[in-house]
Amino acid sequence: MTITLWGAGTSRTLRAHWALAELGVEYVSKPIGPRTGETQTTEFRVLNPKEKVPVLVDGDLVLTESAAIVTYLGDRFGGLTPDAGTVERARYNEWMSYILMELDAHTLYVMRKHGDLKHLYGEAPMAIEAARAGFEKQLRWARPRVEEADYLVGEAFTGVDIVMTTCLDWAVAYGFKLNEPFHVYRSRQHQRPAFKAAMQRNSVP
Repeated sequence: MTITLWGAGTSRTLRAHWALAELGVEYVSKPIGPRTGETQTTEFRVLNPKEKVPVLVDGDLVLTESAAIVTYLGDRFGGLTPDAGTVERARYNEWMSYILMELDAHTLYVMRKHGDLKHLYGEAPMAIEAARAGFEKQLRWARPRVEEADYLVGEAFTGVDIVMTTCLDWAVAYGFKLNEPFHVYRSRQHQRPAFKAAMQRNSVP
C-alpha cells in the first residue's frame, strides 16, 4: 500500500521525511509548502481542513501533526519508538510533550508568528521577547540528558531526537546561542544518513 506524505520546506515537515528515511519506507512525496495557496485547494482541504502540512496518508488513514506522524511510523514499522507500556515509552511521551509545548509551540512558534509572519498575526515585540526568554529557560531541563547521553531516551535514536533536533536547528536559525552540548548533539544527529536524505526530500521545488 502506497504511503503519501504531503508537505515540505519546514522544520515540521522535515520531521516526517526524516522518520520515513530512518525506517527505510518508500513513499510518494507531495512537496507543497505552507501558505503557498496549495494547502487551500479543495483536494488538500479534504485531507486536512486545518490547511497545514505535514499530512501522511497510509491507506484509509489520514494523519496530521508532525509528532503524531513520527510516532505512528515508528510504531507501524518497528523503530523510533519504545514499546508501549514501558518506562522508556513513558519517557518518550514526556520528552515529546515537553519539546512540542515548551520549545516549539509556546516559544519558537510565537517568535515565528509575530516575527516572520507578523503580516498575518501582527507585531508583538514583547511576546517575542518573552518567548525568547521562555525558550532559554525551558531548554535548561534538557541539558543534563544531552550532556550525559547520545540520545534523549534510552540507548538508541528515537522520534524525540528527530523533533528535538529540528527545534534546536530552528533556534539556531533564530539566533539563539546554544550551549556546546547542544551543538554536539545536533552535529551527531546531522551525521545520520537519514537526516541528509530527508533534507533533500524536504526541499520545495
